[in-house]
Amino acid sequence: MARKAKVVGEARFTPKRAKNAIAVAKVVGPAVLPVVAPLAVRAAGAAREAYDRYQARKLGVSVDRLGEYTGRGAALHARIAGVAEGCQDLRKSEKASAADREFAAEALGTLEQLSASVRAAERMPAARRKSVHRAVAGELERLEGQLLHRLGL
Repeated sequence: MARKAKVVGEARFTPKRAKNAIAVAKVVGPAVLPVVAPLAVRAAGAAREAYDRYQARKLGVSVDRLGEYTGRGAALHARIAGVAEGCQDLRKSEKASAADREFAAEALGTLEQLSASVRAAERMPAARRKSVHRAVAGELERLEGQLLHRLGL
């Protein structure tokens, strides 16, 4: 008895093989599912936790505050919040001069405007949003540099 030669382009998954796979799943499924389901749930939870830690590390915030920074401008919002915290620290510092406190007050006002710009850019077309984000990032670079200089770093 000669075997049929495989025809080029013949389907590997035939109706007969599909029926066999369903029959095997009906028998094996109820026995395996109670064992595999909890493991799959734990694995999904661990994967989500690892992804959240990665996102938080990328933004430079704690995992608890990750929900505050969403959208396309999340990284900018996180940077703005970091600079604002630095300005608050500068303002409260005992070593800060009057000029430092004045800078901190002006910078906080600017940061509020930058934050509003990033929020408004969320609803803009991609090209305009990117240009707004570039402008905000440039202004943040300037403010961060001045803040670090005033903090003595």
